[in-house]
Amino acid sequence: MLLDDHLVLFIKYNINLFIAIINSIHDKFRGVRMQRNKRFAIIAVILVLIAAAGVFIYKGSWVFKSSPKVADEEPAKSQDPQPTEEPEIEQPLPTPIEPEPKVPEHKEVRGIYLTGHSVGLESRFSHLIDLINTTELNAMVIDVKDDNGEISYKSSVPLVKELETDKTVKIKDIKAVIQRLDENYIYPIARIVVFKDNIAATQKPEFAIKSKDGSVWRDYKKVAWINPYIKEAWEYPISIAEEAADMGFKEIQFDYVRFPTDGNRSLIDYGEAGTDRTMSQSISEFLSYARERLSKKGVVVSADIYGLVTTVKDDMGIGQQLEDLSTSVDVLCPMVYPSHYAYGSYGIKYPDLEPYRTVFTSLSTAKQRVEQIQTDKSKAKIRPWLQDFTGAWLRPKSAYKVYKSADVKAQIQAAYDSGLTEWILWNAGNKYTEDALLKE
Repeated sequence: MLLDDHLVLFIKYNINLFIAIINSIHDKFRGVRMQRNKRFAIIAVILVLIAAAGVFIYKGSWVFKSSPKVADEEPAKSQDPQPTEEPEIEQPLPTPIEPEPKVPEHKEVRGIYLTGHSVGLESRFSHLIDLINTTELNAMVIDVKDDNGEISYKSSVPLVKELETDKTVKIKDIKAVIQRLDENYIYPIARIVVFKDNIAATQKPEFAIKSKDGSVWRDYKKVAWINPYIKEAWEYPISIAEEAADMGFKEIQFDYVRFPTDGNRSLIDYGEAGTDRTMSQSISEFLSYARERLSKKGVVVSADIYGLVTTVKDDMGIGQQLEDLSTSVDVLCPMVYPSHYAYGSYGIKYPDLEPYRTVFTSLSTAKQRVEQIQTDKSKAKIRPWLQDFTGAWLRPKSAYKVYKSADVKAQIQAAYDSGLTEWILWNAGNKYTEDALLKE
């Protein structure tokens, strides 16, 4: 720090005054008897007091100049012209970094199907988790949107709220369910029924399949269907699928992704949209569009198809043609339940009685057909649904048998012998033949 310049000048020009004061003090104390050191000390103190008094008189207080970074007084304005400030150049905003799209991770699935009720019932859900943990199973297919058009949990999708399709809550905390599956290394698959939807088709008739008289068409069970030709109607199941992906499901499996098979179909009028493309094109376009949307969320997209689709050449009048579908999804899931084949299929009088032969013929044919497709697009893997139930409705009674461990094992072996590595068991009541499964 430096003394204020004015203070320095003050001292400089009054130095004679200081000298005179010192001499006067010295003379005053000359006759006083005291030690020399004490005399000089008194003189020094008096001098300091005089100096301080002079500064206060001149300036009003002690003033020290510090380095230029601190100044209480406004600096004097320069008389020189101020340089013109250059305008500030607006810097361009940084380009936002797009998050890299998630890559779907395909897993070799050996799974079982669960309804929303089974997931919501703790005792049953825990039992099925234990079944997976102790056997070769590794996946669960869980109803998100079921055959009735109901959503299993409280959804945030606007149209779900409008239609109130989530008012019957089967799964109270879907995120907790996904976390629990993750903790047990169980691959979660969301099953979403698409075009069979009595609730949506009834409340939104503009999306429904219509009769020629303009009314909503219904099948023999009085169920209304969404018209697959109407692209605006696709948003509903896809938005539910996107929500399921956000919840943590690793795969979206679309079921009833077809046109209706029963009911008086001669009464149907698909409208003008039905003249633009075939049924097969419509179903394939829906699945391709859904996969495009969902792949951005890093989920696998699969589709359930009829077992006969694997061996017939056309689309069976329902929009499911094997070659078209094989480039529209990541996984195709033919429902090769022996009980669902017509008598005499594949030269087998009663297919339900010969599960290995029925399943092997269907799957080996499908695998061969897919391999022969000439395309630059990726081709779907095949993962069959297998029968773990008894077709007791078949007549005569000699046309079916009670399915036991050996019958389920025969189907699994048929899948492997066809060159496949994946499969899922279906039982509507979610009761599975544990003895048919290899122990972990």
